[in-house]
Amino acid sequence: MRINLGDDEQPEIGLIALIDCIFFLLMFFMVSTSFSQQTATQGQRELSVVLPEASTNLDLGVAAETIVAISIDKKGNLFLQGEAITTKGLQDHLKDVGAKSKQTLVEIAGDETVPYKYIVGVIDLCQFEGLTNIALQTRNK
Repeated sequence: MRINLGDDEQPEIGLIALIDCIFFLLMFFMVSTSFSQQTATQGQRELSVVLPEASTNLDLGVAAETIVAISIDKKGNLFLQGEAITTKGLQDHLKDVGAKSKQTLVEIAGDETVPYKYIVGVIDLCQFEGLTNIALQTRNK
């Protein structure tokens, strides 16, 4: 049995809904493509940081025997009071100094091109041994 709905009209395609769907798909693919490109190149890029120079010098007025001077060169090699030392040797020295006095000043001088992880490693060693009085040396203008 056939139902008569009135005049036989040609079916129409809703163009507005079709255009909305196409724009939605276009925006979805544009956004997902930009996210995948960003995550692929994120591991290969490094952030270049230029450390600032200090314009003033703070004189702490501390006696010379209470200062531990640690230096880090471009390659990450450690120096204690100007002499080369290993990480284990530095930890042993910091343990001895920390046993005498926890208020001993530790000055860390790092080259401006040394990776930050080496400086953080030395700071962690100092804090592990209980030395929290840490100063980072800078160069004056």
